[in-house]
Amino acid sequence: MDTMRPLAPGKFLSLALLCAVLQLAGCATTGRLTPDDQRSVAQKTYVITGASSGFGRGVAVKLASMHANVVLAARRTELLKEVAAEARAAGGTPLVVTTDVSKPEDIEKLAADTMARFGRIDVWINNAGVVAIGRFEDIPVEDHARLIDVNLKGVIYGSHAAMRQFRAQGFGTLVNIGSVESEVPLAYQASYAASKAGVLSLGRTLNEEIRLSGSDKIAVATVMPWAADTPLFTHAANYSGGTPRMAALDDPQKVIDAIVWVSIHPREELPVGWKAKGAYLSHHLLPDLTERIAANISHRYQIETAPPAPPTAGALHRPMRAGRTVEGGVRQRMAQENARIEERTASHRGETSEGR
Repeated sequence: MDTMRPLAPGKFLSLALLCAVLQLAGCATTGRLTPDDQRSVAQKTYVITGASSGFGRGVAVKLASMHANVVLAARRTELLKEVAAEARAAGGTPLVVTTDVSKPEDIEKLAADTMARFGRIDVWINNAGVVAIGRFEDIPVEDHARLIDVNLKGVIYGSHAAMRQFRAQGFGTLVNIGSVESEVPLAYQASYAASKAGVLSLGRTLNEEIRLSGSDKIAVATVMPWAADTPLFTHAANYSGGTPRMAALDDPQKVIDAIVWVSIHPREELPVGWKAKGAYLSHHLLPDLTERIAANISHRYQIETAPPAPPTAGALHRPMRAGRTVEGGVRQRMAQENARIEERTASHRGETSEGR
């Protein structure tokens, strides 16, 4: 039963004003590193999962350009070596550790190899993630299970290894990559939204444990980006019947900058950009309405207008060769798809007009 209650006019006005401020402000407080920030990164050791493409690759190269030690973890060894060469050329010191984050033994080896090489872990970034698109019951249960293994259990394993090392050495920053879906669940991405909500809850809990223990040199940050144009969509498991799409995709560089910034200036939760901030705020004030709007947008883009596509498990269970860069090319593909849709619509209108 729908329990939505009418909102007082004053609250509507407040929401509109706050969202307007957020839109104007954008990411003014994040992503801009001072010279002192950049110097503070030099020689620090960063562990980055999901480092073969997307945010992970971009973060690794940016940190390397500030002379950090970057430990590159992902399943695609040959691609990690390519990222390592790029990081080395940028001025950093890379270490490649082939890792499936869903395997605790791989995470243990990742931590051990990092300590053996660099002797400390300053920042651990849990970035690896996958998505499954489609109606909940249309996605095979083994795909739901695999997604949770990577997105939630993988973050738990990584966080556990990081926190044990941070406690031992007395300092460290854990950065977990959530999503705007950590706060606002999205239709046709049920298990993804559930996994990202779990990541947010994990971060909140760890911060309370850190506070209670008085460990003021250990921090946990959850980064919550809007959907960005990365290879995540290329790698997606997809049972929706249409090509993977999303409205108003962000440039991945915006998120990369925010991840690097929050690794230096940790805060508990960081929605990235005005869209994520607006959705985050709106969901706190109007949860039912915000979820309806998000679901309607998802339905329009993914179900009503997406060109047909066959079902696929994507890169969920095994790596793909495709999707090797920071940017995914989704915005360009969608622009081409939309242009073809408009051409067909215009042609249909012309035929209808002639037939009258």
